[in-house]
Amino acid sequence: MISLAARDIAHSWSKYVLTGIGLGLLIGVTLSMAGIFRGMVDDAQVLLRNSQADVWVVQKDTQGPYAESSSLPDDVYRCILGMPGVQQAANVTYFTMQVQHQGKDTRVMVVGFGSGQPGAPPSLIAGRHVTRSHYEAVADVKAGFKLGEKIRIRRNEYTIVGLSQRTVSSGGDPMVFIPLADAQAAQFQKDNDAIVSGRERTAANPAFNRPNVPGLLEAVQMSQTTSHNVNAVLVQVRAGWDATQLAADIQRWKHLQAYTYADMEEISVKKLIATSAKQIGLFLVILTIVSTAIVSFIIYTMTLGKIREIAVLKLIGTRNSTISWMILQESLGLGLVGFIIGKTVATLWAPVFPKYVLLLPLDAVLGLLVIVVVCTLASVMAIRAALKVDPAEAIGG
Repeated sequence: MISLAARDIAHSWSKYVLTGIGLGLLIGVTLSMAGIFRGMVDDAQVLLRNSQADVWVVQKDTQGPYAESSSLPDDVYRCILGMPGVQQAANVTYFTMQVQHQGKDTRVMVVGFGSGQPGAPPSLIAGRHVTRSHYEAVADVKAGFKLGEKIRIRRNEYTIVGLSQRTVSSGGDPMVFIPLADAQAAQFQKDNDAIVSGRERTAANPAFNRPNVPGLLEAVQMSQTTSHNVNAVLVQVRAGWDATQLAADIQRWKHLQAYTYADMEEISVKKLIATSAKQIGLFLVILTIVSTAIVSFIIYTMTLGKIREIAVLKLIGTRNSTISWMILQESLGLGLVGFIIGKTVATLWAPVFPKYVLLLPLDAVLGLLVIVVVCTLASVMAIRAALKVDPAEAIGG
């Protein structure tokens, strides 16, 4: 049996291979887009897992601390720690900023945590954990810092004493962990000019500057420059206790918002990245349609280039089903070559992307099935053209 794909490779192998490479690059982009979406979901889930919390307590009527801003007094954790079922409760702060590294801006999420408490980096790949109460930091390797380097966060410089891996925000920004007190000052404390202006306004207010109340003005000014707020309280539940019930009790008795792991996963995955997920999904649909159109055009053009051979086959009595299968075989062969190239290039260029790209085997299998369907549909137009060929063209050409 004559194979159209084998004939193309034998007589115009460069054209067939180049066509397969072009299709493979398109398939590689499609697989990469699926990997980017998977990576976004994994970033959001990694953020939750690394926090080592069962319940997140945040400001009332907010979806903080990742999807919305949240601010709580830093003494709230004490009353939560005394509730039944609570194993551990710890304050934590999160804020995103640009830091300088080797003359370039690097976007990071700064995490303020208590040593040995929820919110700390779960594990390190180099160095050690933060042991001092000030001016030490642990950074994710994605930030590009090395052990011993300095990082400036707001007013102060911190020494990188440890490196972690896959500690990122839901947006994929690498995390930098610093002591809680330093993070509170960095996030909530005003700059010097603002502090001076605030003190002048306070001193000009007769309610705070009473001559017969010594120390009042100084106390008010001190309260304005000292921060006692955090973004959330991370709670670990005792074994055998229901996290959902504990979250409900916190909301009822402490008048705060409390989310379980499942709640935070829904906020982080289904709400925080919902728009990006829809955009990537639409782009995947467009790529599929474009791929179908391109493969259809390629197979149709290749088929028209072999009209004489098809006419000869029909003249010697070859069945239409056999001719259709040969065209479908060529289409599937081209799709298979494209898939192998696409999967290879997607794997090779995935580490180059600035955001995490997660290529799952299941997505590759689904991609292969889609390619088979696309190539089958793309060959329909070429098969119809081949079946209309007049056997007399084999003699009259």
